[in-house]
Amino acid sequence: MPVSTAQKRADFRKLHESGCFVLPNPWDVGSALLLQGMGFKALASTSSGMAWSIGHSDNNVNRDHVLAHLKTLCDATDLPVNADFEAGFAHDPAGVAANVARGVDTGVAGLSIEDSTGDLSAPLYEMTLAVERMRAARAAIDAKGGAVVLVGRCESFLVGQPDLKATIARLVAYAEAGADCLYAPGIRTKEQIAAVVKELAPKPINVLMGGPGLTVAELTDLGVRRISIGGALARAAWGGFLRAAREIAEKGSFSELAHAVTHGEINGFFIKVAKDRK
Repeated sequence: MPVSTAQKRADFRKLHESGCFVLPNPWDVGSALLLQGMGFKALASTSSGMAWSIGHSDNNVNRDHVLAHLKTLCDATDLPVNADFEAGFAHDPAGVAANVARGVDTGVAGLSIEDSTGDLSAPLYEMTLAVERMRAARAAIDAKGGAVVLVGRCESFLVGQPDLKATIARLVAYAEAGADCLYAPGIRTKEQIAAVVKELAPKPINVLMGGPGLTVAELTDLGVRRISIGGALARAAWGGFLRAAREIAEKGSFSELAHAVTHGEINGFFIKVAKDRK
């Protein structure tokens, strides 16, 4: 029996109340189902992973394609899905609100709005406008019933402005504008993370782990509520692909294929998925 959207959203909100959970990022239905089968409690989309899978660069997939992708993920899995909704696919608050409403209609349980502009000369929205955009996203979610978790993202560390005090000020403002969960991808040290957790308490904090570093246990001890992986799993998959393909192209040998998952393991998983659907 498929899990209802309402139940997914209730489950997702419950996850944010205590403890710490990992929110891995699939880029298609197959990777989403594999992660579900491994016992994860929720998933998040990845703008980069999805873009690369269809031959585009990150942040260069249009809104309608992203909406269709989110609906596909939500329909395919019984787990709550948090949408990487980039900057809302609009500059003005009204446009953000309209697009967020459409995002909610895909069945997502969470949705993030970031403050990056895509303009290298002014990479972050001015604070007042950034807050208005977050407030508009909150209003759009509330108009749909309010069950979807709104994540406020400050991209300062990713755009070359690693000022922790200014980042925290933005996160506080986004929380006051209605964000349920706060996220500053790029903060990495224990001191940075602890400061964000302290200043935003009791709001839940998301931390990005895109490579080796702190463990789940260490992040839990710091008070982090959720951990996402971004495009790292997609990059890991592409890494294996590229190592094997380059060896074949450059050396004419096939030793990297020894690291591939067996046909029986991966095919057997999807045979089981098909049986469970009946």
